[in-house]
Amino acid sequence: MKRCSGIIMSVSSLPSPYGIGTFGRAAYDFTDFLASAGQSVWQILPLGPTGYGDSPYQSFSTYAGNPYFIDLDMLAEEGLLTQEEIAACDWGSNPRYVDYGKLYESRFLLLEKAKERVWEAARPEVEAFVREHNRWLPDYTLFMACKKHFGMRPWYEWPEDIRLRKSPGILAEYRERLKDDIELYTYIQYLFFRQWEKLKAYIHEKDIRIIGDVPIYVAMDSADVWSEPWFFQLDEKNVPLAVAGVPPDYFCEDGQLWGNPLYRWDKMKEDGYGWWIRRIDGAGKLYDIIRIDHFRAFDTYWSVPRDSETARTGHWCPGPGMELINIFNNWFPQLEFIAEDLGAPMKSVKKLLKDSGWPGMKVLEFAFDPREPSDYLPHKHTENCICYTATHDNEPIMLWKEGLPEEALAYVKEYLHITDDEPFNWAIIRTGMMSVSKLFMVLMQDYLGLGRYHTMNNPGISEGNWQWRLLAGEASPELAEKIRHLTFLYERMERPKAEEAEEAEAEVSGM
Repeated sequence: MKRCSGIIMSVSSLPSPYGIGTFGRAAYDFTDFLASAGQSVWQILPLGPTGYGDSPYQSFSTYAGNPYFIDLDMLAEEGLLTQEEIAACDWGSNPRYVDYGKLYESRFLLLEKAKERVWEAARPEVEAFVREHNRWLPDYTLFMACKKHFGMRPWYEWPEDIRLRKSPGILAEYRERLKDDIELYTYIQYLFFRQWEKLKAYIHEKDIRIIGDVPIYVAMDSADVWSEPWFFQLDEKNVPLAVAGVPPDYFCEDGQLWGNPLYRWDKMKEDGYGWWIRRIDGAGKLYDIIRIDHFRAFDTYWSVPRDSETARTGHWCPGPGMELINIFNNWFPQLEFIAEDLGAPMKSVKKLLKDSGWPGMKVLEFAFDPREPSDYLPHKHTENCICYTATHDNEPIMLWKEGLPEEALAYVKEYLHITDDEPFNWAIIRTGMMSVSKLFMVLMQDYLGLGRYHTMNNPGISEGNWQWRLLAGEASPELAEKIRHLTFLYERMERPKAEEAEEAEAEVSGM
């Protein structure tokens, strides 16, 4: 990876008149903004379909795409919807935040109308799409059709015959009974991938690469667990024996009880880690660089008894270590990986990171504790690391500043040599740009200087997250030029050849 920089913003955060960001015009405009700002990377959140809590880290599938990201205007341009049908829906009243309840009420009804109008004509293309994604798509579409049939209840509350997938005959019976809905969910995935691949090609034309997260765990209520339960720590009734979380940490004094099922690493090893190979292969079709969320679980993971009310009662268990990481590196030489190694990792985690060769993360908001020198301080960075102002799990810089104790704030200002003439957020950004780290990433909120009410996610709090959105006009040419200046000043971009030619011509004409 060359020395470069980028911006973190979820697709859901793009502006649009239809309640949530999509793969439509605003996504192309934001790509142009990144290019004009001299940025080389766009980091997005997972693209999977979200369920209860709306978290992209609790998806119904590790392979499928989020129906909300399908752009409606593009469907209208193809004659699959009318603008009147789209405008008749209530998408929410505040363009700054996503209203997921209103999205759920309207989006699927419109997608069903589009499918009905084109299904027969589109069938050959859809069938080709199904053949290409045959490893996961039939299980996912049956899973979603069953969820709809059973009132969107999680699969572990379904009748036992289909919950436990007791026989091929039972699966065939449900496939026939729910044929129409299976076709709908198949068509939705066809639309998602068709629009994403077009957008991704445009992003690549602008010499921008995409970072996407692979969450370490999958959701219990997912097609992944339902279709292959033997890879997870479940009992004979497919009830979790223990669940995932993390011990008390910076974010939460009781730890975080995520509730995801844990892996049976022994079963995965017997399969040659095929489950993970397929998963990374699927992610590699979406992203150019993969950030492994909660990397430390490859070394040791926190196992919490299933009936616990907090994560305090958990204990550490060994993960797959370098055995799995070597498979990633050997199978996917075309991909780059980032290890999300935040927190206070044990020596064994640090060794695993070093042995992997992957860059870890240095978040500037975690760097400035005057009582204890931090490895995140910029003068301790190495080239093989990724510097962040903050992540989607952090407060934007200006809100973080508000909560700093007086002593810590004084330390930040002294360390960064912040004067009254420089806005606080831009001082932090300037420092990250100067870092020797190969890649520097900035939250879009931090470039805008936004604070309170602009956090994307509050770990440990289950409601009110994943809602923040960019407003139309905020990604302005003036902001792009300011970002571009810093990016060029600290050599995180090359001067375009056209600019070099113009400069050379000006020198010649002035002689």
